[in-house]
Amino acid sequence: MNITFKTKKLQKLFNQNKKLIKKYGERRTKLIQLRLVQIQAAQSLTDLGPPYSGPARCHELKGNRAGTFSVDLEHPYRLLFYPNHDPVPTREEGGINWSQITTIEIIGVEDTHD
Repeated sequence: MNITFKTKKLQKLFNQNKKLIKKYGERRTKLIQLRLVQIQAAQSLTDLGPPYSGPARCHELKGNRAGTFSVDLEHPYRLLFYPNHDPVPTREEGGINWSQITTIEIIGVEDTHD
């Protein structure tokens, strides 16, 4: 899959290991980098979803974050992203069509339980 970033500042942060470690710590930085490699290796979002999600637990968020996806880093932090398609592909029966999501936009790292 292709990965883009919400802002140039975020892209710069994610491409500078020392700054990423300073902001998120060594363990979380390693998990961020691992998740990015996993996302890049996937053909589509389906490759990361259940039952293939493993410890990353790729899933759609609900409520006021509907349309946002997340993968686990270290509890309670998650890497958040949107499908970067216009329009976002949907299934006939409703919902996002994961198999057609081939580009995502990283929006950040957050504790989604706050």
